[in-house]
Amino acid sequence: MTTAQAVRAGLFLALLVAGVVLAPAVELPSVATLRGWLAGAGAWGWVGLVLVSALVTLAPVPRTALSVLAGVLAGFGGGLVVAWTSGVLGAAAGFGVARLLGRDTVERLAGPRLARADAVLTDRGVLSTLLGRLTPVAPFTLVSYAGGLSGIRFRDHLLGTAIGLAPGTVLHVGVGATVGAAGELGGWTLLASALPFIVVGTVLVALWLRRRRLARTLETRRETSRHALAASTDVYGAD
Repeated sequence: MTTAQAVRAGLFLALLVAGVVLAPAVELPSVATLRGWLAGAGAWGWVGLVLVSALVTLAPVPRTALSVLAGVLAGFGGGLVVAWTSGVLGAAAGFGVARLLGRDTVERLAGPRLARADAVLTDRGVLSTLLGRLTPVAPFTLVSYAGGLSGIRFRDHLLGTAIGLAPGTVLHVGVGATVGAAGELGGWTLLASALPFIVVGTVLVALWLRRRRLARTLETRRETSRHALAASTDVYGAD
């Protein structure tokens, strides 16, 4: 390992440790304070919120909380734009930091097994990233850094992230918008946010039932074929 690679790897580790240590210690402003600041800052305030939210995702902060907060502050439509855009930008930033500071070290220290796994990730970059984003237990920051440390192409990582963030963002922003909304709008907002998951769930159940029917049909045909073969064998045996 060269001196430059060691320095970059050390800086990357230092950033990770700093994020883990500082994230729980930062005192967040209240919702009322944020609303007042956004009202006074105008359009630039929303731009700043997107950028700050993107930077926060570099630390081990649950992105779910950020999406809910965006829904509380901006409602469903505006919160969806803020949460999704900041998520994609944060994923790009995390990927870039890991690729710049840690990729050389991974390539140098990787053994044969890790090299093969890296090649698979590189060939299936969009799918790998998509699965990582759709997995509830996979931390957002970890997926971003893992993409940068692996051989996944930047465009594949960005595309997989953009698609994979959509379902969870819709749900979490919808919950936040419902909490922040007044009157009858909140209930309809929650219903709208849950609709994609209802549709996806219905499709998955339909596909599962169709697969079961096909399996039963194939099994019935196999049984029929076995009985017909056994009957023909008995006939020839009797002759």
